[in-house]
Amino acid sequence: MSDASAPPSPATHRPRLPGPGAAARRLAEILRVDHAGELGAVYIYRGQRAVLDARGGTLPAQLAHMEAQEAVHLAAFDRLLPEHGVRPTLFTPFWRLAGFALGAGTALLGETAAHACTEAVETVIEGHYAGQIDELSDTHPALAAELSGFRDDELAHRQDAIDGGAHEAPAYPVLSGAIRGICHLAIAISEKL
Repeated sequence: MSDASAPPSPATHRPRLPGPGAAARRLAEILRVDHAGELGAVYIYRGQRAVLDARGGTLPAQLAHMEAQEAVHLAAFDRLLPEHGVRPTLFTPFWRLAGFALGAGTALLGETAAHACTEAVETVIEGHYAGQIDELSDTHPALAAELSGFRDDELAHRQDAIDGGAHEAPAYPVLSGAIRGICHLAIAISEKL
């Protein structure tokens, strides 16, 4: 039973900012951070594939499929940013490098670590999208619906990672916690800058 007096979770609803232009500023934050997140995801999978493609097996094909889905999401935000007059984050070049390094670094630790990276990232992103969908459902229903589709892909990626042995990665709690922390920091930076 939930406590009706408890405030809504930040992951499910973000309070509206007051003042003129607040709704437009918030939409800009959403589009900017989602663009950055999808860009980072593409580069994480590229980094993982750079290491794991040479090893063969089924994981590289799975990673290529997930990267292709993230590229579709990124293309949507590449379209949405100029449509709404929103600039990408100033950290775009850094997120490319950081995403690739995170992907390659976890892949060097092995397949289960690569899966742990995917599971950690997608857990954060799914919660982030869920909050945005809730926030946008009344004011931007078409965007909320598009984000719902993206969230479904992220949930599938997370489940694939769990099924692939994410929780069996070396030092899984530390690795997963660190990656989730990095994701939360990247979100906070990308929304504003």
